[in-house]
Amino acid sequence: MTTADASWPMDETDDEPQGPVGKAFRLSAADSLSLGNALCGFLSVCVLAWSAISSLQENKPFAADPRFFGTAVVLLLIGATCDLFDGLVARKFRASAMGAELDNLADVISFGFAPAFMVVIWAGFNHRIPFMLAMVAAASVLLAGVIRLARFACVKTKSGDFMGLPIPMGAMTVVSVVLLFPPSIWTILPIFGVAYLMVSRIEYPKPKGNLAAVVLAWMMINVACLTIWAAGLAGGDTLIKVGAVMQMTIVAAIPLRVLMFKREKRKAAAGVR
Repeated sequence: MTTADASWPMDETDDEPQGPVGKAFRLSAADSLSLGNALCGFLSVCVLAWSAISSLQENKPFAADPRFFGTAVVLLLIGATCDLFDGLVARKFRASAMGAELDNLADVISFGFAPAFMVVIWAGFNHRIPFMLAMVAAASVLLAGVIRLARFACVKTKSGDFMGLPIPMGAMTVVSVVLLFPPSIWTILPIFGVAYLMVSRIEYPKPKGNLAAVVLAWMMINVACLTIWAAGLAGGDTLIKVGAVMQMTIVAAIPLRVLMFKREKRKAAAGVR
């Protein structure tokens, strides 16, 4: 036996798996919703990729087709609905040991990679925008989303609200920009703004109770509007524009309200002194 062999630990228990085993790794109902969220994000990317591939196969210049974009966004909204309910289901029926990790991984796919890929499809084929700028904008969405989720797992706010724009809401705001504006140097700037809000310290309220019901209703209304728009029905363009403007207004209004509240709080504290 060599010296190296003699120094090697002989305790076979070192090979035993560490941490929870057995039933702890069985998928729960909440995990199934998280997997559904991930699948919706993947299918959304596939739909967008197919829209470009089909044009290239036919030797045609690529043009964004509302049917493909509408389908992709509906899939993301379905994923967001799964994400909204997985926490509620986990609290009611118990979560598995890997529930939080599955939730974050699914969110990276549906609300990080999928909207980033949508930005590439939206701006990458436009000659008025440098391709590298489109890639940087898309990468900012993806990286901000990853940082946002990692921070959410490590940092808790005193108020219990979200620190930074929640990644599903950020994804829907990116989608709103893509649906509302034609790609240009100026319209790509809000993409960077959304990425900044996700990694900012601005607190956004958690959807609990009545607010959760409002968020769910808002998602269902968006699905209906997108379906009408993608089908080319009368009034579809107006509905999609109104919905996109409202989404962007809500995201922008919350930071302004927080800043005003903090300013009023500082004035009140100064008055007491």
